[in-house]
Amino acid sequence: MPDKSRSRRWFLIHSWMALPIWFFVLFVCVTGTLAVVSEEIVWLTHPEARATKPSDAAVLMSYDQMIEKMKQASPGLIVQSIRPHNETHFATTMQVSYSDGRLAEVYVNPYTGLIQGESAAFNFKKFTRALHGWLLVPFSNGYSWGWYVVSFLGVLLTGSVVTGVVVYKRFWRGFFKAPRLAHGARVFWGDFHRLAGLWSMGFVALIAVTATWFLVQAVLSDHHIEFPDPPASQLMTDNDIPKTPAGSYPQPLNPDQAIHLVSKRIPGFQPGYINLPRHAYDYLDIGGQGKVPFIYQSVSMNPYTGAIAISRLMRDRPTLEVLVKMMRPLHTGDFGGLWIKLIWCFFGILLSLMVLSGLLIWSKRTVKATASLLNRSARRRRSIAPPVLDETR
Repeated sequence: MPDKSRSRRWFLIHSWMALPIWFFVLFVCVTGTLAVVSEEIVWLTHPEARATKPSDAAVLMSYDQMIEKMKQASPGLIVQSIRPHNETHFATTMQVSYSDGRLAEVYVNPYTGLIQGESAAFNFKKFTRALHGWLLVPFSNGYSWGWYVVSFLGVLLTGSVVTGVVVYKRFWRGFFKAPRLAHGARVFWGDFHRLAGLWSMGFVALIAVTATWFLVQAVLSDHHIEFPDPPASQLMTDNDIPKTPAGSYPQPLNPDQAIHLVSKRIPGFQPGYINLPRHAYDYLDIGGQGKVPFIYQSVSMNPYTGAIAISRLMRDRPTLEVLVKMMRPLHTGDFGGLWIKLIWCFFGILLSLMVLSGLLIWSKRTVKATASLLNRSARRRRSIAPPVLDETR
């Protein structure tokens, strides 16, 4: 009996040591759910991030028209990059430099071309994604340890999916079993945990696989093993720049012309970013999604002739690299617009509630077992205590 009691005591100590892990998993699930819709939260809380129509008849301006309007309002302004949004209710984000040398990321109304405000250098979207992805731990030498800690949960999630299917016999019969309300909190949360697990099994498996890949990616990168990718764009030479009769540099392509040229190479192209050349020898970089929404495709082109110097198109990539590039959008739900994000957010909430229900089930069981062990120990001590002599006799 003493050996059995001692083993039980150590098991309960082990169970209590798991408490921080439960809360950490819940924290990662909640922050991940917020990160999915962080851009929409910024839109709700910051009016300057919205693309408000001045009238019902207003139409979207071209990027050239927007830039021209911005320069009229702020002479000397230079647009360095453009970040269009695939949802028309979002303002266009641009990186600009003012005549006094100040750099800023601004929200531009795509219907009026007016700058509505500046984006914070570390806004809510960037904060939640950094908090969820690597716990805000800086990347000083390779991937941060925060990245490793969070992505390792993908291994645990994979194990939980597999063991859950094995433990829950004939699980396909439980898809429509509603949680029982009249049998106490312990039974309700147990039923809810199983039901939520069944309906979110595919989503949890997807998150587990992609998170595990992030762990593998960090290990490979920190050991200088990279998937083959075209080299970053270098500077152009004098031979790449056509000379005008006067000997000056020609007028570079504008953003609309660049998008038109890239659209010929990428069917269904929707620009995600346009990095304009910052000096005479710099390439124009443009990228976005085509008909396959999971894969970002991009090119670096000569801004004077439109000739493609470097292309990173889907047809140029091996199958393994295409699968790898799909991991991030599949993990974040950032590939199909608002409705996909809302679906990912719903399952993120469901996953968070699963962890919470598991925590409640665990806590009730562990607290009850601990109280029972303490009561038995107290009774045992009383039963073996020496009798107290009555000195009044």
